[in-house]
Amino acid sequence: MLSFVENIVIMAQKKKDNPYLERDISWMYFNRRILQEATRSHVPLLERMAFLGIYSNNLDEFFRVRVASQNRIAECEEKSAEKDREKAKKIIKKISKLNSEYAKEYEQAVKSVISDLEKENIFIVDNENISPSQLEYIRSYYKEKLNGFIVPVWFSAVKTLDSETDENIYLAVKLQKDNNSKTITDYAFLELPVGLCGRFVRLPDSDGKSYLMYLDDVVRCCLPIVFEGLGYTNFEAYAFKFTRDAEMEIDNDLRTGTLQKISKGVKSRKRGEPLRVIYDGDMPKDLMKRVLNKLDVDAWDTILSGGRYQNHKDLMKFPDCGRTNLKYPTWTPIMKKELDGPESLLSKIQEKDRFIHVPYHNFDSFIRVLQEAAVSKKVSSIKITLYRLAKESKVVKALIGAARNGKKVTVVIELLARFDEASNINWSKKMQDAGIKVIFGVEGLKVHSKITHIGMKTGPDIACISTGNFHEGNARMYTDCVLMTASRRLVNDVDSVFDFIERPYTPIKFKELLVSPNEMKNKFIALINNEIKNRKAGKPAYIKVKINHITDPVMVEKLYEASQAGVSIDLVVRGNCSLVPGIPGVSSNIRITGIIDRYLEHSRIFIFAAGGEEKIFMGSADWMPRNLDNRVEVITPVYDPAIKGELRRIVDYGLKDTLQGRIVDGYGDNKFVSLADDETPFRSQEALYNSYLAENE
Repeated sequence: MLSFVENIVIMAQKKKDNPYLERDISWMYFNRRILQEATRSHVPLLERMAFLGIYSNNLDEFFRVRVASQNRIAECEEKSAEKDREKAKKIIKKISKLNSEYAKEYEQAVKSVISDLEKENIFIVDNENISPSQLEYIRSYYKEKLNGFIVPVWFSAVKTLDSETDENIYLAVKLQKDNNSKTITDYAFLELPVGLCGRFVRLPDSDGKSYLMYLDDVVRCCLPIVFEGLGYTNFEAYAFKFTRDAEMEIDNDLRTGTLQKISKGVKSRKRGEPLRVIYDGDMPKDLMKRVLNKLDVDAWDTILSGGRYQNHKDLMKFPDCGRTNLKYPTWTPIMKKELDGPESLLSKIQEKDRFIHVPYHNFDSFIRVLQEAAVSKKVSSIKITLYRLAKESKVVKALIGAARNGKKVTVVIELLARFDEASNINWSKKMQDAGIKVIFGVEGLKVHSKITHIGMKTGPDIACISTGNFHEGNARMYTDCVLMTASRRLVNDVDSVFDFIERPYTPIKFKELLVSPNEMKNKFIALINNEIKNRKAGKPAYIKVKINHITDPVMVEKLYEASQAGVSIDLVVRGNCSLVPGIPGVSSNIRITGIIDRYLEHSRIFIFAAGGEEKIFMGSADWMPRNLDNRVEVITPVYDPAIKGELRRIVDYGLKDTLQGRIVDGYGDNKFVSLADDETPFRSQEALYNSYLAENE
């Protein structure tokens, strides 16, 4: 039996088209790599648990957004959409098949991790295997912490479950009582108050052993208290969860302000149609029928029989029970010596380009730049783009301080940053109150660029260009590069990006930066074409890229063309990848690695041989249609030799990773590079951190 990708390849060859792996299928293969990390013995046990949570959380978001979009297309009845409709149906069918396969792997991984936890004297008990003293503790806990926060609703009392949110877990309850020799059966559901006390309740330790219980089972133990006084004698409770369509329907009513539109859209998510239901496979049919009826699912929705517990995203916050030895050892972010000390950082940047690679380097270096700019009398203005913001944002506090100090502060904030809209709205109001000029992006375009411009009264202006958000939380978990420069050519272009955002229909030519949606795609194509030309001329020709996603059909086709011309192409791709490497005559010169490790790989770095005069770029854009055509993105060339060397090392280490790197082959196998018996596996993140430590001594 041929695989999905093999069929695609054969079909493509018959049509004389190059293969293209659909984005959503490639994403399923990527998420499986995360799941596979939970099964690896060298990964610390509690980190394996966290990977299980990440896998589950990713899957929820995927169904809420991507599968929701495919469902909409599949259900579209317009004649002009027939081709797209059939394609969407095939993709949904393939996703469902993969989801079912991976669900079995997931359940097995959960069992394995729990078994290993028990070997470490950490036990998860349920309502059927607890001691009398534990039951007493649980019921006391319920009365003190939960009583009054759990209010059951009868299935017979509601038409649909349209008021419930998909971020929560529900128990469907079957209750019975005797009435004059007749058994009365009733059905109810209740929401678990996870936000109140977390998903896991820690019970008292005993004999050197730690005990935890799912909140689900705490409530199961206490159902007689929940339904106290109603005469029920028999209780059965089964978990279920559902995922809603999270794509916001934002109306085009010009009378509605942008803030109001987004606020309305965020609220509408709560009313999105359910499109995936997961239920406890042991749930009785009479109870399951009531759950599904109230969720009003249709033929294109995914209904999965699962285990006893749902919403495993909570495993990301699994209690460590004081066992820090079961987690990754601490890698303290390094404060680079050149950016430490009492001297002005603004002056240091004016002297030469500076660079940090978070989370290996301390993000506080960038915060300090902003804080100094907020206070320094040599600074006249600050402009910055913000996509996601931390809850307690030092970035915003510095900007507010700058405004109060009389600086002209302009903030471009993206209100459509998915799932962060509410937070961004809140911050934007606070900044406006402080006198900051807040620009809510560009109509029809998301502002995804990560740029800062600092206007100086003395000496050259300064720009900061990043691959990731100016977000303290992200900077602890995402690998991102920040270039801080006073190069006039770059700084002037950064300033022009802000002009473009404020006046998007004004024609602006960028001399140095690659900016989308203007000329970025064309410039990347020109760079690849140059490699093809150089290869044919016998000059050095290679492409090395570290990126999150490659799905843009034009870029995919151009890489195939370069491969066919003999250009060596090495890619580190974290997520979606529509390329199918290693096909003779099509992509035999393309090699792709995907890395899953303690940090989320997020930096975008582009290296071109350029005939021996290597060109290196970094910035915010992936090679996806949304980044190249529908967003304001910025990629900068890097000129400083030392920083070019750092970026080259990051990419080369990623390509060398044999411990955490997997072969991305377009088939979802996620195999490792074969090693000789005497060869030590190479781990890129660890090697980078150790290198930075050694260089900072």
